Amino acid sequence: MQTTDELAGEAQAAVAAPAAAGATPARGWPRFWPLLLLGAAVLPGVVVFVVGRWSDAPALQAWRTVCLAVTVQALPFLLLGTALSGAINAFVPERVFTRVLPRRPVLAVPVAGVAGAVLPGCECASVPVANSLIGRGVTPAAAFAFLLSAPAINPVVLTATAIAFPGNPAMVLARLLASLATAAVMGWLWLFLGREKWLRPTVRHTGHRPGHSRWTEFRLGFQHDFLHAGGFLVVGAMAAATFNVAVPRSVLDTFSGSPWLSVLFLAGLAVLLAVCSEADAFVAASLTGFSPLARLTFMVVGPMVDLKLIALQAGTFGRAFASRFSAATTVVAVLSSVLIGGALL
Repeated sequence: MQTTDELAGEAQAAVAAPAAAGATPARGWPRFWPLLLLGAAVLPGVVVFVVGRWSDAPALQAWRTVCLAVTVQALPFLLLGTALSGAINAFVPERVFTRVLPRRPVLAVPVAGVAGAVLPGCECASVPVANSLIGRGVTPAAAFAFLLSAPAINPVVLTATAIAFPGNPAMVLARLLASLATAAVMGWLWLFLGREKWLRPTVRHTGHRPGHSRWTEFRLGFQHDFLHAGGFLVVGAMAAATFNVAVPRSVLDTFSGSPWLSVLFLAGLAVLLAVCSEADAFVAASLTGFSPLARLTFMVVGPMVDLKLIALQAGTFGRAFASRFSAATTVVAVLSSVLIGGALL
């Protein structure tokens, strides 16, 4: 005869068994797989039919022209920038950055901002490098100045800006000075107002690892950066083409007709489009309805604050840092663009 406790234990086991089995159900066909299969068969055909029917429309032809022009113009600079970024990551020791910085943090901030010119790459590459510098003893204020300036003032970006705005060297100089000013001011703000509790850096290694092939690290770094940034380039080109073709002229006139609204509008657009810094000059050049000052703001804000960069900062340094730092950087970048651009453009 089984005791009462034994019977209760068997009953509990009988109840738990189906629950455990239900926790990891066997994989099989989705519940509505016939509808999914029908949609997969029909939807591409509908898309092809609609695109083919409207492919000769003037608006779509203009969209294709703008999208292709932005992509083709920016692709060589994106290729060069990611190749140089991968080479620096694999072959240049990170201790080089710590040796060139002054010991006093107040002086280290502007020096780190100028040193950003040696890292030709997009903003995605500057975040892990800045995190690594902090882990190796560099003051966070200097590392953040480097983070902001590297994707904005490197030779590849400035050369692309000169080609996107031919015969307008003032635009290149204004972008250089406004970006440097923003990086330095943000570094000093963090130095005097930043809180350690806002910053929770995650240890990430971005340089050469002993025992690994430098050429393999270069290839993998270049492949990752190019594919990642290239995807955003295509999306940015498509968004710019859609913006140029689909937005009614009355809406553009509302923003472009007002100096302040146009600056704020393109600053917000730079955050949303998240175009790589090697390509944003060509996107800005295509926004011909806006003033040079507004387009300068687009190029200064974009490499320092955009959706993908905010997400990357939050994952690396924490949400508390990313929310405060991104908001402050946007304000400082807009003010720097207005002050410097107003004097030079």
